Amino acid sequence: MKVIDLRSDTVTRPSEAMRKAMYKAEVGDDVYGDDPTVNRLEELGARMLGKEAAIFAPSGTQANLLALLCHCERGDEYIVGQHAHTYKYEGGGAAVLGSIQPQPLEADELGRLDLNKVKEYIKDDDDFHYAKTRLLCLENTYGGRVLPQDYIKEASVFAKKHKLKLHLDGARVFNAAVKLGVEIKEISGYFDSVSVCLSKGLGAPVGSLLCGTKEVINKARRWRKVLGGGMRQAGIIAAGGIYALENNVQRLSEDHEKAQILALGLSKIDGISLDLNSVETNMVFIELTKNVKKDIEKFLKERGMLISGNKNIRLVTHIDLSKDDINKVISALKEFMEQ
Repeated sequence: MKVIDLRSDTVTRPSEAMRKAMYKAEVGDDVYGDDPTVNRLEELGARMLGKEAAIFAPSGTQANLLALLCHCERGDEYIVGQHAHTYKYEGGGAAVLGSIQPQPLEADELGRLDLNKVKEYIKDDDDFHYAKTRLLCLENTYGGRVLPQDYIKEASVFAKKHKLKLHLDGARVFNAAVKLGVEIKEISGYFDSVSVCLSKGLGAPVGSLLCGTKEVINKARRWRKVLGGGMRQAGIIAAGGIYALENNVQRLSEDHEKAQILALGLSKIDGISLDLNSVETNMVFIELTKNVKKDIEKFLKERGMLISGNKNIRLVTHIDLSKDDINKVISALKEFMEQ
């Protein structure tokens, strides 16, 4: 029986065509810069995002940490959203491994930080009591919502004015670009560095890219080695990333459509609350508002469906789910709520 997995878009499996590309990949020692497939992936990523260079990292967490380590020194500070991935969900790596102080602020439902509030928290370089504010971090998409382009432009101007670097955790930034109907570089062009996850909606099995200036990426190569991220014949997995970038970007709109179908179907079920307007890309957030005796995770698992959570639940659509799968989930949740 097929498992219908809605926990995340990280659960995707490489397609047969992607596996063939990986099998045939030409490889070398990437730490020496000799892996031609890794080099091609990095060149492709940099070109697509309109950046000078890129580096292939084994995870999005490491790609973001590389950016923080490149933009900040020990004792510096970065300003970030209270619930942003780079602050809340990456193990405190900036503080633990980089001695970089986070300054978290509340973001709105679209991931926007109030720039007037950000200004209040920028520390005075001339006062040695303070950590030095060096970086502003944003995230796109944010809980499946698309960071507005006018805000990105405003944040870029703000960062330059206050001599801050601007980093984007763009794990799902291709989803944002597809939703807006723009080239990815129209988003990435405003940032000094951008991380992109290849193993989420794009469907590759492993890896992320950090894109930026040659200076930043050269520095990132050393930090990647320090962090244990230097890989050898990594072209095998890099080939999956190339296939993803060349074949799986525009099809993200299909995931967005499946999320709309899921949200609309669930909105009609008594006891399930959700905001249809918040479903912009491939995420649907629901709340169970009716008390039920059974465990929803167990109930769905018995029917070959995987979710995370029992009351407030995130459901994520991706390449391995069909519209028929989505309809099965809607039916199963209706059955559950009618108990």
